[in-house]
Amino acid sequence: MARLIASTPCAGLLPRTIGAVTLTEVMLGPVTSVAPFRDKSEAVTAALAVEGLRFPTPGETLTSGPARIIWAGHGRALLCGVEPPLALSALAALTDQTDASATVRIDGDQAQAVLARLVPVDLRQQIFPEGATARTIVGHMTASVTRVGPLAFEVMVMRSMAATLVHELSEAAIGVAAR
Repeated sequence: MARLIASTPCAGLLPRTIGAVTLTEVMLGPVTSVAPFRDKSEAVTAALAVEGLRFPTPGETLTSGPARIIWAGHGRALLCGVEPPLALSALAALTDQTDASATVRIDGDQAQAVLARLVPVDLRQQIFPEGATARTIVGHMTASVTRVGPLAFEVMVMRSMAATLVHELSEAAIGVAAR
């Protein structure tokens, strides 16, 4: 009988330090897609208040303790780090996304320069401050990019694209380090 061994999306690929950046895998804990039913957005925000959150506006990420909610597109957000409050099940379509994605954190003095080679979004801190998030492309992959610190970003892609994401970020980091 085959023995299945659980592994993370970036197992064996990370961590890596290239020049002035470090790439590490991020484990978000439980991840739930939250899509409020029609006319239930205010009620969803009230239900999220239990976690110290509200439904995010476009381009916004909110954090409260271990809970985080990331805007994920029109009428959709990802609740990370905690199980959804029970009240949400009557107010929104909830889908478990825990194993659906790979998230890589890129830290360091050159993190923004590395991402600038791959992302068609202005990531300068005055335009894209901490907590800002964008649904965009990284190389040729659809992704979510979130600034999580002055010199740090998290990039989330579909799990099947984990190795490609690590490769693209590594190649861009090698290019930036060679300058």
